[in-house]
Amino acid sequence: MSAIDGLVGEFARLPGIGRKTALRLTYHLLRRPHDEMRRLARALDEVAARVHACSTCGNLTEADPCELCQSDRRDASIVCVVEEASDIAAIERTGAFLGRYHVLGGRLSPLEGVGPDDLRVTPLLARVRDGGGAVREVIVATNPSVEGEATALYLQRLIRPLGVRVTRLARGMPVGGDLEYTDGVTIAEALAGRREIG
Repeated sequence: MSAIDGLVGEFARLPGIGRKTALRLTYHLLRRPHDEMRRLARALDEVAARVHACSTCGNLTEADPCELCQSDRRDASIVCVVEEASDIAAIERTGAFLGRYHVLGGRLSPLEGVGPDDLRVTPLLARVRDGGGAVREVIVATNPSVEGEATALYLQRLIRPLGVRVTRLARGMPVGGDLEYTDGVTIAEALAGRREIG
């Protein structure tokens, strides 16, 4: 296998990148100065060497525990459970959540062979159970897919008997969305979650 084919193959393994895009990226890099390619290679090496999962929440970090787990300004009584570390960034961009996080590392998906033992469920239960009552609420922020819903229900069944409130992110119409172009499931969720004005 040639070096070009090897690089194309590695790019094609990334999510959302097919063979054509991988080929386009490879040829783009080959047209760039060698120093630029070396900087990219060094950055990849550095990330691989320095970034790891936080031992407390599972977030990707260089420090252990991560900055979010170390912060005194965050409310340790509320834990937001997400599927992947990248979901934390999406929630943090809102500036609306000041609790702690827990990364599952995926979602239940029997068709893909992902069961409870493949996720970070045991550390979550340990945080809730061994926290001496410090955790009062667990927000399940899994994606609104069949697998995400199954994961949320599974977690609810495990956590609620521990005397901790389990909540789910609300779903519905996006701001600026048009009813005409919104799918039926989203409209149904918006109707079910409606609230009084004022």
